[in-house]
Amino acid sequence: MKKARIAYGGAIHEAIEWEGQLKLNDGRLVEESKVTWLTPIEPRTVFALGLNYADHAAELAFAAPSEPLVFLKGPNTFIGHQAYTRRPSDVTYMHYECELAVIIGDTARNVKKEDAYNYVKGYSVANDYAIRDYLENYYRPNLRVKNRDTGTPFGPWIVEAADVADPMNLKLTTHVNNKLVQEGTTADMIFDIPTLIEYLSSFMTLSENDVILTGTPKGSVNTAVGDVVVTEVEGIGRLVNTIIGDESFIYR
Repeated sequence: MKKARIAYGGAIHEAIEWEGQLKLNDGRLVEESKVTWLTPIEPRTVFALGLNYADHAAELAFAAPSEPLVFLKGPNTFIGHQAYTRRPSDVTYMHYECELAVIIGDTARNVKKEDAYNYVKGYSVANDYAIRDYLENYYRPNLRVKNRDTGTPFGPWIVEAADVADPMNLKLTTHVNNKLVQEGTTADMIFDIPTLIEYLSSFMTLSENDVILTGTPKGSVNTAVGDVVVTEVEGIGRLVNTIIGDESFIYR
């Protein structure tokens, strides 16, 4: 089942996909184009993986890491489907990153890999934009790279874990202005989902609605104001986002 959070009629609703429409909890059917999409959950602690695909590490001229490279993201960065991401006017290289998002469903501590999927609530899609101008290095991404307001579209759906037969064999694609620019598969992750859950829970407690962003394959290229970016994970969802410039923001 695909679930979403949306704003409609002056209220926030949970909804499910229903024959090309959205079915609200109160039974009403509404068109997808008539709602404001929110993130499918309210993210708690968010863990993001760097260099978790060998082809992406090679693309950046880095050796594949020997243990997970993890950094944290604040909730301020997340926006929903069909929303706008700001590209600062002073940057020269800002790129998308299509990622499978893993949403934790239960308190997890010292979880073994063979039990890890028992702690997954579901899966979603994230587009974790990065600005290379601000990067210190790929092993220590600084706050401006990965914690900017509007920098991470997330959604539109959460797909229940039971409905995803093999999360480690899903195709990922990114289209910019209808042109295919990135393609990969979760099968190429260096550290798979059970390994990541075992690793993180070995030194900290994971809680419901914590999120693991599992990294991106090769193919990250520069984008521009006005670009429409579509990141998609097979069976999970199609996330649409538009890049806008500083002129769209009012300073006070």
